[in-house]
Amino acid sequence: MMLAELSTLLAHVPPSAVRCDYRRAVVESNTLGKPTRKARQLTFRHLVELYGLDPSLAVFRVFRQLWNLDGQARPVLALMVALVRDPLLRLSRDFIRAKYPGESVQRAELEALLATDDPDRFTPASRKSFAQNINGTWTQAGFLVGRVHKTRIVPCITPTNVSFALFLGYLEGLTGERLFASEWMNLLPGSPDELVLHANSAAKRGQIVFMNAGGVKEVRFPGYLSPAEEMLLHE
Repeated sequence: MMLAELSTLLAHVPPSAVRCDYRRAVVESNTLGKPTRKARQLTFRHLVELYGLDPSLAVFRVFRQLWNLDGQARPVLALMVALVRDPLLRLSRDFIRAKYPGESVQRAELEALLATDDPDRFTPASRKSFAQNINGTWTQAGFLVGRVHKTRIVPCITPTNVSFALFLGYLEGLTGERLFASEWMNLLPGSPDELVLHANSAAKRGQIVFMNAGGVKEVRFPGYLSPAEEMLLHE
């Protein structure tokens, strides 16, 4: 997930930055302290693959806004963007979610998961490497703990994480009550009532508009999307 590199980069580049500003910071200014230009270019490429680093992309733009509002929310915010953009990481989402707190997570289980649909897609060495990276991502996000032997734990989430999860569901065409049953909300720990309380808190912070009366829920995201993006979403 490269959370340390992402955190350093976003601390040095202003929220108004565009893609070339991020590239300049990583490749030209060596903000991340990489030893060679090739290493800097490779790091930038990986960060773009994971996060986009482009405010013309709605997911990254809103992520960057929320990142600046809530330091505690950052690991899970970053995980969600990586899940949007990385299909291999997405393959592990249901697997990790199904693990109970305290349950062991074996690398071999993830290797088997990666081989489920097409056993010949990756070499054994590639599957091992991908499984290690996936385990590392969930560890950085606070869903796993342990250096060698991984164990499922409950991550720290805040109302900001709920705002972003609801927004990602909205981008998939969900509205109202269905937003609270999305894959993104199901990723977050907590009972339905607890997640609704987080949504209420997010609304009080001005992150979203949330109305919940008579069993009917309505969520709006003012300022998240441009008029053109809203039109595309509802076509």
